[in-house]
Amino acid sequence: MGQLASHQEAFLQQATALYLQDAVPRGDYLAWVAEDDGSPPAPIGGAGVQLRPIVPRPGAGADDLELGPEAIILNVYVEPDWRRRGVGEALMHAVMAALAARGIRRIVLHASKDGRRLYERLGFVATNEMRWIGP
Repeated sequence: MGQLASHQEAFLQQATALYLQDAVPRGDYLAWVAEDDGSPPAPIGGAGVQLRPIVPRPGAGADDLELGPEAIILNVYVEPDWRRRGVGEALMHAVMAALAARGIRRIVLHASKDGRRLYERLGFVATNEMRWIGP
């Protein structure tokens, strides 16, 4: 969703590969890939989740505490020819089921304009998050 200068593309790919080499085996990053049913199958979409610790905080219920981790959904993408055909929704159902199986109840994401309707249908709501980007 951000803008990337073309001269930064190789650096971003390298930095991401280095991050994933450690994060995936540790279980800090989870990923899903959707494929078509061709022979051989081809990727048509994907989604990722970064798990991160949080400071304990009051939960939704009066006697509830959220202890973490928190899941941030990232890199949800569907190839243009496959959009509006349920691929993104299927990916999100798989992500949410896997997180529920791990007992993770706090899930956040940053929605693109095009993805917002899907996330709202799945029960996500806008929050009061603000962002500061330093010099």
